[in-house]
Amino acid sequence: MPQTHPSPATDHSAQTTEVLASPAELSLEERLTFINAAMTVRLDEAKVAYEVNTAHISTEPVDLGDVVTVPLTPALKPMPDHCSTPVATLLQRAHHRLLTGGWCTGALVDEQGARCLYGVIRAEATGNSGLEADAVSVLLDAIRRAFGSDVTSVPSFNDGWSNSRVPLRMLDEAAFLADARGL
Repeated sequence: MPQTHPSPATDHSAQTTEVLASPAELSLEERLTFINAAMTVRLDEAKVAYEVNTAHISTEPVDLGDVVTVPLTPALKPMPDHCSTPVATLLQRAHHRLLTGGWCTGALVDEQGARCLYGVIRAEATGNSGLEADAVSVLLDAIRRAFGSDVTSVPSFNDGWSNSRVPLRMLDEAAFLADARGL
């Protein structure tokens, strides 16, 4: 029998198979880094799109004092003692009295006993007209600092609100202002 030599195409022993190398597996940190970069790009694009889409809308800055609220428990909350001057102490007492006794508009005192800003200062001054005048003056200064010089009086400012949040905050700011001025 003649000897046959296998052809290279049919020689299975000579065949080699080429194995494609699989891409290196990324670690968790590397994958998170890539995802972070991709999300940053998407967020930047969304930010620009938002700014373009809302550029025509006029907005006013929001005062966080009007937005952030906490539950008030005036009957359980003791009056703070952080003011050391007479006018500041009077304004702090007025603030506490409005918290506990209620706030109103259109009158010094309403039927339920709630008071306006001017009415509560008058009640806490207990007949000391000089102290009352100084407290009202400091309160008006604090109001004008926050709302501009268009505010003509404490009663007109008080009557311009539908709830007590801002008037109470102005009393508190006036107490700090009086304390800083040494009044």
